[in-house]
Amino acid sequence: MMTSRSGRWHLRLVLNTLIVFLGYQEIAACQEPNAQRSVAAEEVTTPRSQNPLADLVIGEGDLLQISLYGVPDFIQHVRVDANGNVSLPMIGVVKVIGFSTEQTERVIEKELKNKGFYDNPQVTVLQQEFGGQGISVLGEVQKPGVYPVLGTSKLFDMISAAGGTTAKAGRDALITHRTQPNNVQKVTLSSEPDKQKDNNVEVFPGDTIVVTKGAIVYVVGDVKLPGGFIINNSKGLTVLETLALAQGANSTAMLNSSKIIHKTDQGPIETRIYLKRILEGKAEDVKLEADDILFVPHSVGKSPGGGTDLPLILPPPHGGMIFQDLPLILPPPQGGSIFQ
Repeated sequence: MMTSRSGRWHLRLVLNTLIVFLGYQEIAACQEPNAQRSVAAEEVTTPRSQNPLADLVIGEGDLLQISLYGVPDFIQHVRVDANGNVSLPMIGVVKVIGFSTEQTERVIEKELKNKGFYDNPQVTVLQQEFGGQGISVLGEVQKPGVYPVLGTSKLFDMISAAGGTTAKAGRDALITHRTQPNNVQKVTLSSEPDKQKDNNVEVFPGDTIVVTKGAIVYVVGDVKLPGGFIINNSKGLTVLETLALAQGANSTAMLNSSKIIHKTDQGPIETRIYLKRILEGKAEDVKLEADDILFVPHSVGKSPGGGTDLPLILPPPHGGMIFQDLPLILPPPQGGSIFQ
């Protein structure tokens, strides 16, 4: 009797466990299609990578390599046609223009799965060439323009393709990536070998590079080489450094009457500096800002001949006086009167 009751109890326990298990299976089966549709939609519309530089969109003329994991015969090299489509075995025409490579992978995987060819396809898409897309190199370069590229390139390579920088080029290059038009990347064009490697960043088709114009200070007046000089370092230029670039002042310069002319929104502001005292180390060197003008005036008193610009007066013969540039009056013969 006890054995019969124990057997019935065990049977009920097994049946209850089986009912609960089947119930969970049914619930999971109902939820799985919705979950799969949600994941599929998310995979197609949202790229996996959060790095926008890795999500270059596919454009017309691009050459793509499309492969399917575990199926060597599926490796395809296809070019995007004028309508933005590619033609693939089994699934036919697929529109890929405007998608990143990862989004395209999700689209092709979904097509292969929906048409019943594979249960869990894993597709890889690589951009081998970029057709009809170039990199714009503008600003202070010798030959600004759009330069076609077949893939990723380096910043210095693109500047070199544009003929290099001009004499007015600054220290910075501004890069606008096509995938991030509102986020401008600033790169310093350093001459130091250690920094050049880090600053030679990758650029991509559709990007724009602008080499900035350098900050300039000007030296005018009584100096050996007047002109504008680029500020090539982050510390700027001082008066003595700028004067050295101008090869120094002439011997006829009025050093202590020199001026710095600084441009403001309200107009130019002149500041007198005692350049002779700065040269002697008796006054502090002054730092110049971008577009400042250092004016070194000319001293008339130091000019050859005593610095006088008055008409020259010479004593005439016989003790008379003759003023240069004045009409000459001489006594006429035999007491007459003649006006010249």
